[in-house]
Amino acid sequence: MNVLITGFDPFGGESVNPALEAIKKLDGCMVAGAKVHTCEIPTIRWKSIMAIRRAIQELDPVLVIAVGQAGGRMEITVERVGINVDDFRIKDNEGNQPIDERIVPDGPAAYWSTLPIKKIVSAVRSAGIPCSLSNTAGTFVCNHVFYGLMHELYKEGNKRRGGFIHIPYLPQQAAGLVGQPSMSLELVIRGMKKAIETALLQTRDEKITEGKIC
Repeated sequence: MNVLITGFDPFGGESVNPALEAIKKLDGCMVAGAKVHTCEIPTIRWKSIMAIRRAIQELDPVLVIAVGQAGGRMEITVERVGINVDDFRIKDNEGNQPIDERIVPDGPAAYWSTLPIKKIVSAVRSAGIPCSLSNTAGTFVCNHVFYGLMHELYKEGNKRRGGFIHIPYLPQQAAGLVGQPSMSLELVIRGMKKAIETALLQTRDEKITEGKIC
């Protein structure tokens, strides 16, 4: 079995992207009997989805998890839903800055992750790593990729599962910013391995609350 994990190149003036640094360490790992393959994707609308599509065609993975940076978050956050809108607060790495544009013109308003998201959160927490469920992947390229990935999987008939996970800044990034949380690369990698393992071994999610009042 193959697993595909993707990570973005640096964006927004950063010299590193923790998602890319983490997936580099995961490439070639064996997790729960599956081989992890990784793919760097550009922080560019459309081209990011095209890169994932090519990797899926090449590897035929049973599982696809896209990983992105979420500066300001304190935990690994497993995303619940990708929404059909591009509304970029900053330009992507090719200068695109769409406002209120649909990702797929005739697509549904949103796609749910097909990962066992709550079981992943529980498993990562049980490993001693801060983790929570997130109900928004934003409206930048992370959400663009999340929605685009799930649309690709839907068109295939959902024969493989997929979703999106956000990770915090690395300590070296947070050191140059006032009051920003971070997580070590070692902890991120441990958390991602646990997430992959759980997604491979657990086909059904559990009914536990991870809801938020607002």
